Amino acid sequence: MKEYNADFHMHSKYSGGSSDAMVLPEIARQAVLKGLDLVGTSDATNPNWLEHLEEHLTMDGDGAYAIKGYKTKFIVTTEIEDSYRVHHLILLPTIDAAKELRRKLSPHSVDIDREGRPHIQLAGEKLAEFTADVGGMLGPSHAFTPWTAVYKEYRTLAECYGGMLHHVKYLELGLSADTDMADRIGELQELTFMSNSDCHSPSPHRLGREFNRVLMKNPGFDEVRQAIERHGGRRFTLNAGLNPREGKYHLTACSRCFTKFMMTDAVNLRWRCPECGGIIKKGVADRISELASFSEVRHPKHRPPYIHSLPLAECIALVLGIKTLTSGRVQEMWHRFVEACGSEISALIDAPVEDLKAVDIGVAGVIDRFRRDRLDYVAGGGGQYGRPTLTGEKDEFYGIGQKKLGDF
Repeated sequence: MKEYNADFHMHSKYSGGSSDAMVLPEIARQAVLKGLDLVGTSDATNPNWLEHLEEHLTMDGDGAYAIKGYKTKFIVTTEIEDSYRVHHLILLPTIDAAKELRRKLSPHSVDIDREGRPHIQLAGEKLAEFTADVGGMLGPSHAFTPWTAVYKEYRTLAECYGGMLHHVKYLELGLSADTDMADRIGELQELTFMSNSDCHSPSPHRLGREFNRVLMKNPGFDEVRQAIERHGGRRFTLNAGLNPREGKYHLTACSRCFTKFMMTDAVNLRWRCPECGGIIKKGVADRISELASFSEVRHPKHRPPYIHSLPLAECIALVLGIKTLTSGRVQEMWHRFVEACGSEISALIDAPVEDLKAVDIGVAGVIDRFRRDRLDYVAGGGGQYGRPTLTGEKDEFYGIGQKKLGDF
């Protein structure tokens, strides 16, 4: 068996806010540079995207899809929003299975013909039933975010999936959570955790910004299913992604001015920001504390390590003091690292630090720090992304280092 780097969740050009460059050949080309072996097709219920998949993809002998001339393998995936605005990540065995799922869902959607991620007027239990009917798998997308996630709407997975809960074998952590946070919730102990990019652009600082390392014989659907269910030695061996503090909903904060709040203050203020009158959104960290079964982290034996990584362009920009990741200086150094290491993921996760220093000692230092979990961050919240810092900046909360309650 072999380890494969996989990103199961992204979006095509037919999803809102996506780049026109989100087409299969470009995704395949960039995935090689990133170091991804397997990626999700995304948006597999959209009719235009289905035509694109059939035009470009051919199934190989291992049950994976590929494009002639590219090393990247594909697995058929889609994301669905249900009637409660909960998002679900679906993995499917074939393009034909995606067509059959689309047929089942079409009577319950007004936008499935135009949206990459359609809105379906069905609850999670029925979506899980339809997915199982076509041989697919389903689990919660970015499970903790405050707008469109299962734990936004419910306190337990059983409330969402009902009698189909036994078909739910995985959960996507999302950018604002990691395994340390999610493994405080008892009902998640047996699930496989996924760390996926949910990207809308093929740029290497988006594609694979969160990824999974999976041990299996080949990157076909059946092998992925066995790895998720941990059968026959197949399993997820690594989750890698942003530090949750970089997630835009990590801390409780105002969704307009991004002032950060402790939960007690947010409750006392009735979820209205005294600075600007905006709505205060509960952060993922506080929501997980509400749901937690354990006061401390309890990783089950099957849980792989989680590395808090940064996109390589972000590491370089941080060292150079440049805000634009696509600047010429950043891109020139990015190509040097990829040429020296073989791919971005190799540079970030696998290459010896001494080899990285031969390219640039400052960037090597940042990579070494996040590998050892020694990098500092200013946390995100309210819809504003967090960011790494090399200057020791600290989070400031309303009432702590800002205005006091009595000042209003």
